[in-house]
Amino acid sequence: MIANLGKKIRLLREEAVISQTELALILGLSPTSKGVISEVESGKKLPSVEFVLQVAKRFGVSTDYLLRDDIPIRK
Repeated sequence: MIANLGKKIRLLREEAVISQTELALILGLSPTSKGVISEVESGKKLPSVEFVLQVAKRFGVSTDYLLRDDIPIRK
């Protein structure tokens, strides 16, 4: 289960002081795609594999960290 994926992404984004709109642009999405980021962070939408890979690369974390709930959210 990937219940903590959105929380982990939000934490990484906030630690980097990046808005949802900025993250959308960094990931190659349109500026209006901040809604996608919001839905992923809130757990309303499951992201694509490509999205997870891009987030992991951008923030220097493993996909295991993002996808595995047994790996605690770092603070």
